[in-house]
Amino acid sequence: MTKAAPDLSAARTRIQAIYSPELLETASQTLSELLTNHARSLQLETTNVLNWAHPVDNFKAALQQLNQAPGKNAGELDIPQSVAAFRQLAQTMLDRGHNLQNPRYIGHQVPASLPLAGLFEAIVSVTNQVMAVYEMGPWATAVELALIESLGREIGFTPGTFAGLVTHGGSLANLTGLLAARNLKCPELWSQGPQAKLDAAPVILVSSDAHYSVTRSAGILGIGADNIIKVPLDERRKMNPAALQQLILTCQAENKTIIAVVACACATPIGAFDPLNEIADLCEQHDLWLHVDAAHGGPTCFSQQHQHLTAGLHRADSVVFDAHKMMFMPALSAFLFYKNKAYQFSAFQQQAAYLFDPSAPEIAEYDIGLRTIECTKRANSYALWGIWSLFGKNLFADLVDITFATTRTFYDLLQQASDFTPLHEPECNIVVFRYQSDWLNALSREQQNLFHFKLRRQLIESGEFYIVHSVINEQAAFRITVMNPLTTEVQLNQLLNTIRHRADELQKTFDAPPLVDHCEQT
Repeated sequence: MTKAAPDLSAARTRIQAIYSPELLETASQTLSELLTNHARSLQLETTNVLNWAHPVDNFKAALQQLNQAPGKNAGELDIPQSVAAFRQLAQTMLDRGHNLQNPRYIGHQVPASLPLAGLFEAIVSVTNQVMAVYEMGPWATAVELALIESLGREIGFTPGTFAGLVTHGGSLANLTGLLAARNLKCPELWSQGPQAKLDAAPVILVSSDAHYSVTRSAGILGIGADNIIKVPLDERRKMNPAALQQLILTCQAENKTIIAVVACACATPIGAFDPLNEIADLCEQHDLWLHVDAAHGGPTCFSQQHQHLTAGLHRADSVVFDAHKMMFMPALSAFLFYKNKAYQFSAFQQQAAYLFDPSAPEIAEYDIGLRTIECTKRANSYALWGIWSLFGKNLFADLVDITFATTRTFYDLLQQASDFTPLHEPECNIVVFRYQSDWLNALSREQQNLFHFKLRRQLIESGEFYIVHSVINEQAAFRITVMNPLTTEVQLNQLLNTIRHRADELQKTFDAPPLVDHCEQT
């Protein structure tokens, strides 16, 4: 007896309604209204930066909303009712989110992204533009390659000789660049893995302030986190070329294979830029792969005033350059460049017959999936292409110049204050500083550190400001990164006064035991 086919007519009707252009139109108009009102509210003193709630409470609220969704036997879609529910959900997201566009957000290296960039991103999401092979994302591929060409020229690479790709985040870009370096030095590891018999132990020489993703990469690549050798820093927390030279000679004497030297432009802790030309001289002398993590500081190459900080960047064999940091794009859009375009296929060495078409070998150059770890890769360059096309590349110089100048203003304020101490002179838009009243200085270092941690926690949970913490030379400190070009001296003065006020209040109840903080900076 043949089983009767299920009646799917109601399901088809519901699905067709969800794809309805009329529903999209009405919901888009609603979202535009909500976003505009939200943007206006962020300029008000009463608007919180961080809408703080305990993780458990947020989880329960999110789960409750899911449990209130219509059941599987819901009737036909009612567009006005659906849009009303959409409004409520979108408003909840705005009300409970982190307001990075608020000028009192001066925390992590995540920007107050340019609002119009988000609209270009919406096109990607609504139409689901993806890329691995050219035919799946022809325009997305063209956009990505055009940006690689344009950005590479700004860095200083020779046209026609370099290559690049875009991936989801600097950590993935670091991993990919170091994978290419590993495969060139130890090609047997790709095919044989841990069973490969190497003539010498592989190591990576890295700036002591390099991002933790480099150490993670070493573990993933089979090199081993223990085989990361940290190069000592000078008094400005920059990689010391003399120390690097000595470590190179030591590794050679001990028969170790140096996979790569990893420098920073800039490093996360205080925003220090390594001396790239001196490091490149050593790498060329010893025939070593130079990888530069310029995820944060790379865009300084657009600024005539600050481009000296990235001098020598074009000499690196691989460069990581995030658009979702100092180019103020929505996350995530990270560029990886190869100085020699012959190395663009070195990281990955496999074929997938169902993807790559042997009848059109000339298209392989445009099949992005051949050089990234991602297969279904989101087209994450539309926002940068759209903004660059609208306003020109000088906008990126403006963003660098303004945020760096604002940071210098804050540094000057710290120097003028008797109860604050900057721990370094900023090179970019990062400043680390301590609150140092007389009574606090009389406490042990452990108690001072705990006080800084508690004070920051109270500050961010209040919604007044968002800053982060750091630990420099075993001393806890505050750390700001000016990632909103609308932040001014007004907010910076307000921050110092707010810290003073909250410190006075915390002092009254401060009798807790010491605390060791193990958080890593991002």
